[in-house]
Amino acid sequence: MPATATLSSKFQISIPKAVREKQRWEAGQEFVFIPKGKGVLVMPVPALDQLAGLAEGARAGGYRDREDRF
Repeated sequence: MPATATLSSKFQISIPKAVREKQRWEAGQEFVFIPKGKGVLVMPVPALDQLAGLAEGARAGGYRDREDRF
């Protein structure tokens, strides 16, 4: 059975312990909410050091620019 939570009168939701532990989420961590159809995708915002090397190997040229749009 999936973990569930109830929206409080202050529009707050407590993330179930099983989900927090599996995802290794910590108190004070920042999240982004992305609307998806009738639901919402909740993802932690990565720290800047976690993004290092993310675009390694990406082409520096040959990409579309604003000037070649209609």
